[in-house]
Amino acid sequence: MAAPKFPQEVLDEFAGAGLDLEKLFSAGRLGERMGIEILEASPGRVVATMPVEGNTQPYGLLHGGASAVLAETLGSVGAMLHGGAAKLPVGVDLNCTHHRAAVSGLVTGVATPLHRGRSTATYEIVITDERGRRVCTARLTCLLREAQDSNVPNPPSAA
Repeated sequence: MAAPKFPQEVLDEFAGAGLDLEKLFSAGRLGERMGIEILEASPGRVVATMPVEGNTQPYGLLHGGASAVLAETLGSVGAMLHGGAAKLPVGVDLNCTHHRAAVSGLVTGVATPLHRGRSTATYEIVITDERGRRVCTARLTCLLREAQDSNVPNPPSAA
């Protein structure tokens, strides 16, 4: 998986909190197994690709759950970058509308913010096929929890 591209000021902020953001962030083990590759990442726009092959349902079409994983990954990265090092994004609502099938190649997801507040962030994620046709539209809302107050098991740390 390619390393995500983060703006230098974002890297500096997380480094100031003792976190190596590029090392810390990945799409997680699930994202790695699905072949998600982050191409661009900032609070205002997150872009990634994912292969259709290996992420299909029995009929050979891109699995709707795979689109949901891509969408939640992108929206969560945007929310993480918006919240900064002191916040931990936790997805509280994800919805996906599947518009058309994808059967081969790569799909590309682009997440853009709809709302960036102090305690929540909502992103719209548009997933398109290689011809630029919309495959899925998703919306993710994340709660931005104080990292030190989080009850999430094993939250990211400087370790």
